[in-house]
Amino acid sequence: MTATTVNLLTDNPALYETRFPDPERLAGRWTEDCLRRYGPPGPRVLDIGCGTGRDAAHLHRAGRTVTGADLSDAMLEYARVRHPGPAYVRADLHGFDFEEHSFDAIVCLDSALLYCHTNDQLDRFLASCRRALMPGGLLVAEMRNGAFFLGRTELLDAPSTNGFTWRGTTYRSVTTLTVDRTAQLLRRTRVWTADDGTAPVEQHSAWRLLFPQELRHVLAAHGYEVLALYDGPGPRTEPPWQEGDLPAATAAADRLHLVARLIPAPRT
Repeated sequence: MTATTVNLLTDNPALYETRFPDPERLAGRWTEDCLRRYGPPGPRVLDIGCGTGRDAAHLHRAGRTVTGADLSDAMLEYARVRHPGPAYVRADLHGFDFEEHSFDAIVCLDSALLYCHTNDQLDRFLASCRRALMPGGLLVAEMRNGAFFLGRTELLDAPSTNGFTWRGTTYRSVTTLTVDRTAQLLRRTRVWTADDGTAPVEQHSAWRLLFPQELRHVLAAHGYEVLALYDGPGPRTEPPWQEGDLPAATAAADRLHLVARLIPAPRT
């Protein structure tokens, strides 16, 4: 078995979209609903951690001026071909440098924010967003919820398995989640096998476990006002978000959804 920190899915964007299909564009539609509901000051949107670009392209089709940013060259090349419309650029969410006030909203979906494993990385992400946003601009994020793992173990008790076929090859993954309480990380070990004779691959990754009140505190410290912070409904909840659904009043389930506004500096 080969052990690696390289991600088979992010290195193979078409494989990623096969494994995580979103034919109804739930993530993009949910994001557009948030933008309409809370009203950024203009149409310019940065999708940081844009992946294959399908959500960025949906926002573009909805009339937004969209920039998709990702650290994976493979994802960006795929996005430019398969999901055209937005401008696609390489950027690291641990610290990115767009011109000041370049965007009216910044979107960070599918737990991308949780790759900020340390406080320093999270601070640099929020500071980068603050510089890039217009005063009054929105930060919209969707991620796993650290609070879910307080006393709940159903995602930890046994490995989860998934299988699918892509380009004639059947892939199977076995995923084990563990909580590293000291580092406040949800660690993931995923073993991939394929029926094409290739050797199994073991991959390791992790997400930061952020708790709702902790997130409120760090956002306030960076000059953001939390407008909404709730567990569902959203594009990855069960049942999934549908048009017209309102945010819940709770923040205890597996997913966490955030809308925050950058507080304009007081006039002097």
